[in-house]
Amino acid sequence: MNLTEASTLEPQTPLTEIDPADSGHQAKSTMPAIAKRCCEAQIAHRPRLLRRTETLRRMVREHILQVEDLIYPLFVMEGEKHQESVPSMPGCYRYTLDLLLDEVKQAYKLGIGAIALFPLIPHAQKDNAGTESYNPDGLIPRAVRAIKQAVPDILVITDVALDPYSSEGHDGIVQDGKILNDETVAVLEKQAIVQAEAGADFVAPSDMMDGRVGAIRRALDAEGWINVGILAYSAKYSSAYYGPFRDALDSAPKFGDKKTYQMDAANAIEAIKEVDLDIAEGADIVMVKPALAYLDVICQIKQHTNLPVAAYNVSGEYAMIKAAAQQGWIDEKKVILETLTSMKRAGANLILTYFAKDVALMLQS
Repeated sequence: MNLTEASTLEPQTPLTEIDPADSGHQAKSTMPAIAKRCCEAQIAHRPRLLRRTETLRRMVREHILQVEDLIYPLFVMEGEKHQESVPSMPGCYRYTLDLLLDEVKQAYKLGIGAIALFPLIPHAQKDNAGTESYNPDGLIPRAVRAIKQAVPDILVITDVALDPYSSEGHDGIVQDGKILNDETVAVLEKQAIVQAEAGADFVAPSDMMDGRVGAIRRALDAEGWINVGILAYSAKYSSAYYGPFRDALDSAPKFGDKKTYQMDAANAIEAIKEVDLDIAEGADIVMVKPALAYLDVICQIKQHTNLPVAAYNVSGEYAMIKAAAQQGWIDEKKVILETLTSMKRAGANLILTYFAKDVALMLQS
């Protein structure tokens, strides 16, 4: 470029200009000039406008996590006036029934409307057929009756599966290294009836045996328990995220794994099939477990059905957040809320989470 060409170019608008009257030659802002240039650019859409203040962000927020969305899983054990920490789940405990009632009362006062019960069964009461699961005087029926007497309006959800009661640690009866389906379903029917008689509002089959939702629905109806609902673990994956839960209940399988009945982590279309079957068999709520690594599945199921969709924020997800927070690597409160909101955004109407009490307190602040 020669000097003649340079002299014909329009001067560029500087970011700053010098005021000759300023003896210190200090830079004077030319923000009005910058604003003028932006206007000339004719920006048609300014999404940032709706993010300008916290009040405005709240007003246009698409998904809002509420305490009413939460279901609080609780571990109960035999004994009195005792609680045991779960080493792999900091802040979670196994409670004897008397202390469990105190925990339930606190949860209800915080606005949590539902709990899910899981039992720690003594080894002496376990066998391959899970017969303790349908003992009317067993730990879960006694716990349900006591909770309903102490806090009548809280919804009690009971787990229907054999693994806490099985000497083999599997969700079904074992024969020659295989899990028997139909024989197991017959036991699950008995378990569900005992839980309904104790006062459970929902029974939640988590076993993943074929046909169990329909069998349980028919069994409940035949006994007159038409108002007891079924929260089906419809898409329950064979997941490595369950480790701390099995630690809490001492229910890890004694051999092999659960891949012959729980779903393959790589499958999504199969989840729709399982949901359709459970709905046809009489499920009132369908659930995806785990939640965090399966947000796409939650989303697909929500788009597929008008039934309420639950998501289980499982023990491994809980433990990872707790461990990272203890190391000071994350802001625990913010990560908890972001994680649960992601489940709500994916389509979950209900979230089972060990963070339920913490979140209820967070939402009050």
